[in-house]
Amino acid sequence: MFGERIRQARLLAGLTQDHLAEALSAAGHPATKAVISKYEKNKSTPPASFLLLAARILGVPTSYFTHQPTLGVNWLAFRRHSSLPAREQEAVKSYAADVAELHIELQSLLYPHAAANLPDVVAVDSGEAAEQAAQRLRACWELDAHPIDRLVQTAEDHQVVVVGWNKSTDAFNGLSGWCGQHPITVINTRMNADRRRFTLAHELGHLVMNTSAVPEREAERLAHRFAAALLVPAERAVHELGARRTRLNWDELGILKRKYGLSMSAWIFRAKDVGIITEAYANNLHYQLGERGWRKQEPVDYIADEMPVQLEQMAHHAVTEGLISPDQIRRVYPEWTETLPVSVSSEHLTIYDLLAMPEAERERVMGQAFARAAGDEFETFDAFDEMDFNDAAC
Repeated sequence: MFGERIRQARLLAGLTQDHLAEALSAAGHPATKAVISKYEKNKSTPPASFLLLAARILGVPTSYFTHQPTLGVNWLAFRRHSSLPAREQEAVKSYAADVAELHIELQSLLYPHAAANLPDVVAVDSGEAAEQAAQRLRACWELDAHPIDRLVQTAEDHQVVVVGWNKSTDAFNGLSGWCGQHPITVINTRMNADRRRFTLAHELGHLVMNTSAVPEREAERLAHRFAAALLVPAERAVHELGARRTRLNWDELGILKRKYGLSMSAWIFRAKDVGIITEAYANNLHYQLGERGWRKQEPVDYIADEMPVQLEQMAHHAVTEGLISPDQIRRVYPEWTETLPVSVSSEHLTIYDLLAMPEAERERVMGQAFARAAGDEFETFDAFDEMDFNDAAC
């Protein structure tokens, strides 16, 4: 029962079985790798003392070990660097599945009639088809051809579950899949804002395109094409750069990056894909990027709030309304922190304070106020008349 959850918590903490055994022993609970392996494989039941200490070491509440997920995710694509260890890949998937389940549970409590808003999946085997798929998503979301402000939050508004992973840097980019009818995406929130946008756009491509007819490498290329087309439609690329160019200016590309949230490197690919520049010139520009040391860090940053927010908002909403307990949130989302409740100790609460309270709390406070007021004597005032207002204006 506890085994898989102990293993998930250990992977999330980035520890091997040896590391966990050493930490437990140092804390006064002698353990070996073999013992931990038996616990994780459910060949032996860990004592309560082990669970309490392991929870502290791994940074999770003890309730994390007893939670048994009920929903599974069918993962479609995993964008990662070859250096990403297999155990970290498993950690990403386990964490994302847990958070997605919580997200869906909160969504069903707060917005029971909400449904994901994505176009039907279509078969895609060419760059032109990927461009068309991107335009279908823009039309579905009623976006015009101009830059998309906050793509992450736009996706969340259309009921796409966006999970943020912040435990690795360049080794992991993104992941996507389905949990029943719920689209799930995972992005590395340690990346720059423009890379987060592109990664999410790429994963959205996997959700709305069926590329099973082409090799995996080509499927990834088509998802890249989809992402660039979603962020910068072909007509906008031509509008900004012109139909044909023999030279591009680095400052110009930097300005377009800040405007559209698409990296300078991706803008070069976009100009080549749309036919604005030749493939030979695009290759030359990418060579220059490398020569200038701009492949990993471009000279211009895109500043935007491209972070998932819906889960945090729903968690605070549900806890404040008493629909779910803080422990239920933390058992699958350990880093969530509960904010302080609205203070009701003041005798001078404003109407905004009252409206911010849960209904039951608001009724209690107002009841106390009415009870105190019942014994008070109030001075009677005559109503204002026109003469009063005229006097005040003098």
